[in-house]
Amino acid sequence: MTLIHPSAIVDPKAELASDVQVGPFSVIGPGVCIGAGTVVGPHVVIDGATTIGENNRFQPFAHIGCQPQDLKYAGEPTRLEIGSGNTFFQSITISTGTVQDEGVTRIGDDNWIMAYVHIAHDCRIGSHCILANNATLAGHVHLGDWVFLGGFTTIHQFCKIGAHAMTAFTAAVSQDVPPYVTAAGNRAVPAGINSEGLRRRGFSAEQIATIKRAYKTLYRQNLPLEAARASIEASAVTAPELQLFVDFFTASTRGLIR
Repeated sequence: MTLIHPSAIVDPKAELASDVQVGPFSVIGPGVCIGAGTVVGPHVVIDGATTIGENNRFQPFAHIGCQPQDLKYAGEPTRLEIGSGNTFFQSITISTGTVQDEGVTRIGDDNWIMAYVHIAHDCRIGSHCILANNATLAGHVHLGDWVFLGGFTTIHQFCKIGAHAMTAFTAAVSQDVPPYVTAAGNRAVPAGINSEGLRRRGFSAEQIATIKRAYKTLYRQNLPLEAARASIEASAVTAPELQLFVDFFTASTRGLIR
């Protein structure tokens, strides 16, 4: 039997694994499916067509699967998909998708989403990301794996943040941030690479040095973007860690921060 507090409201059509815990005054809607080991704290609302994996934690006043804040949204059936091992802190909001995109907002595994974060419709969050307090993602934003967003970071719609990238406190991001790069300021500009994060994740000194050289090629040699791309693509043949740059250049749609 699930561990549901008597004051919680769980729709009979919701699907909860047998060991899911639901705290006082929480509300679980009819389209929700929650995997094993997940703990829903007090005063949490989970609704919409929301699928949640295993061993997630939801703290008070989070609203998960809420309606997109998009004037074009007209009640179409859209979804939110959340992986496993994530922690969601107080008062965060995560919207379902819209039909203007793929109709789904996706969040990966082992993310740490801190208080008052907003993740808008159609966002895609990778795995092992940390979003510090009050980070705000507009619609259609994509984060790669291991991204760190500093507190009060704001990201313009349709922007992409590459794997292992980082934003500084109050960064205002209006263009794409390549992998490994630290972005700072309003409007955000490149401010080096996330070398400390890379060391913590086991990147060797040689790999970090290679990434720094690629960063200098992209941002410090006054090369046209196409020339910098070509140089990094050539180096990626013998330095696999640079393939993230190559793939990101292809996927970028809003232009790179410069």
